[in-house]
Amino acid sequence: MSDLDEKIVAGKITGIHGLKGWVKVFSDTDPREGIADYNPWFLQLPNVNAGQWREIRVEAGRPQAKTVIAKLEGYDTANDAMELVGARIAINADQLKPLNRDEYYWRELIGLRVINQQDVELGVVEKLFETGANDVLVVKTDSQERLIPWTLGHAVLEVDLEQGVIRVDWHEDY
Repeated sequence: MSDLDEKIVAGKITGIHGLKGWVKVFSDTDPREGIADYNPWFLQLPNVNAGQWREIRVEAGRPQAKTVIAKLEGYDTANDAMELVGARIAINADQLKPLNRDEYYWRELIGLRVINQQDVELGVVEKLFETGANDVLVVKTDSQERLIPWTLGHAVLEVDLEQGVIRVDWHEDY
């Protein structure tokens, strides 16, 4: 699948805001309001054409209290916008901003093999999560789960996307 076709879920429409067709958005982007910078969005409506994505233009978007609100093209009343509640929001992979050296999107790290300095394979990255201090890799094998801090230059020594490997300074008994 090319980056033009690969959809990345970035949030969900959780409700309507006001009477003029604005919707409330739960955003998975960082920062949260960054979801409004992507245009177009692709919506997967609940109970409509299962699994199909519909392209839609974003006319405006902004933070609103602890959420984000957006105005989508063609939805001008609260009644119009009501059909969007529950829709998943995605973008195409090619809409992502290029990152600096040694920066990675989490989606790039999921599925990579994790190998320590003793060439012991510790497992595969299943997911990541945030903590107050740093992000954490969840590395799994069939029988074990390890939590490895995402600290480049410390616990994480090297990321090789082409080889599908993350090299770590992490003992297999940790």
